[in-house]
Amino acid sequence: MAVQDKDNSIRLAEQGLEIEQVIKRLDMLNHRLDSMDSVITSLVERVMGRPLAMGVTCPKCGEIIQVNITSSVRSRGKG
Repeated sequence: MAVQDKDNSIRLAEQGLEIEQVIKRLDMLNHRLDSMDSVITSLVERVMGRPLAMGVTCPKCGEIIQVNITSSVRSRGKG
C-alpha cells in the first residue's frame, strides 16, 4: 500500500512538472505572438500613411506587373 502511494505521488509530481512546462511554453508563445502583433501593427501603420508601389514578376510570361497600394486615410497637414 505504501509503495502504491509513493508511485502515485511520483506520477502526480511528474504531471505537475509537465503542466509547468506546458504553461512556460504557452507563455513564450504568447510573448512571441504579442511581439509579432506589435511589429505587424507598426508596419501596417507605416504603409497606410504612404502610398506603396510593388513590382511583381509574372511567373508565366516574365512581365513585370506594378501594384500600387494607397490608403484611404488622409494625410494630416502640419499646422
